[in-house]
Amino acid sequence: MIILIAQIQIKPGQSDAFLNAVKAAITPSRAEAGCLQYTFHREVDASDHFVFYEQWQDQTAFDAHIASDHYQTYRTQTAELVLDRKLTFLDEIL
Repeated sequence: MIILIAQIQIKPGQSDAFLNAVKAAITPSRAEAGCLQYTFHREVDASDHFVFYEQWQDQTAFDAHIASDHYQTYRTQTAELVLDRKLTFLDEIL
């Protein structure tokens, strides 16, 4: 299983544009083969900091997600909005 926490800091004042791009990608991402969990969060005390929590069945499912049209569109639409992106891949041990 692939578990990913993606933390994204966007430029101030760009929340609406960022959220519009994310909303268009959420439903098709959740419908992908191998998607076990795909949730999106905003940090309570930092309105420009967002977090994706994702679980994918395997590397093949994750790679297909990254290659999907909706993900590529999301990345193109948000490229100029993002200040920082931190990806953390996890192994579940307990």
